[in-house]
Amino acid sequence: MAQKLRVQYPGQRPGWLRVDRLLGEWGIPTDTPAGRREFAGRVEARRRADGAGGCEPAAWYWGSEEFRQELLAQVSEQAGPQHTGEDIRECGQAKAEGMLREELARLGWADQDLRGHRKGDGRKVRIAARLRRETTMTLAWIAKRLQMGAPGHVAGLLDRNNQEAGGSENKLF
Repeated sequence: MAQKLRVQYPGQRPGWLRVDRLLGEWGIPTDTPAGRREFAGRVEARRRADGAGGCEPAAWYWGSEEFRQELLAQVSEQAGPQHTGEDIRECGQAKAEGMLREELARLGWADQDLRGHRKGDGRKVRIAARLRRETTMTLAWIAKRLQMGAPGHVAGLLDRNNQEAGGSENKLF
């Protein structure tokens, strides 16, 4: 059974969403209910012609894993506190993993090197502080991912780090 398309009418859409451009690419001149139905019909016809038949997408995206990662990166940049759910959690985690890869590369570490450094290593604390400040990841996730022990231990390290920095969250050591 086909999934019902959720339509956001022009006044309800974010300002950055340019439906007129999308419809125009398909030769549909105006953003009207009839135009949106025509677009949906054309997309469905193309999906069927591409051999997808009557199958439905298995997840919230449709495409390759590389495309999924691009979508996650975009969503994590746009998501705010009012956004919730599994997809947003997954986007936040993708953002955090990207930051972690960046920090590990800066240190010249591989992922497995995290295990070889003590739980309270200052470099790990700096990474944890950044993850806490710039993502929505929990202390439990950060503690486990950085191999830092219990979430309470990480909380204490971050609190001590913040106090040593004079209460400024921008100073890390």
